[in-house]
Amino acid sequence: MVFGVFDGLHEGHRAFLKEAKQCGDYLIAVLAQDHVVEHLKGRLPRLNFADRFEHLKKEDLIDEIAIGDGNLGTWSVLEKYKPDVIALGYDQESLGEALDEYLKNVDWYPEVKVMRDYEGNKNHSSIINSIEKPTL
Repeated sequence: MVFGVFDGLHEGHRAFLKEAKQCGDYLIAVLAQDHVVEHLKGRLPRLNFADRFEHLKKEDLIDEIAIGDGNLGTWSVLEKYKPDVIALGYDQESLGEALDEYLKNVDWYPEVKVMRDYEGNKNHSSIINSIEKPTL
């Protein structure tokens, strides 16, 4: 399982998904809802939820797309799927910390792996989004 905004897929996202897919045999991408992105990042994503969902559907590495929780800290998506592995991006430290806190209070514990930085200085969404329009 991976979590993300996926606001205009780029090679960094694809490298992240490829590495995450190698951690198991079924990859679930949890897509953050627009209002959650706005709360976390202080702005809405450039692409709305429906468009971001459609972009993810085109990615061969993803087996299923789950809608992220509407309220931060509820983790119902984890309760529903109970993944064996959760793959975090190299830049998802705060998500990892929140996840660690949540997992202290449940009776199952997935393996949490942090994926490598794929040319982060070139392929991080905040850099790409400041330069170009998102592509399908």
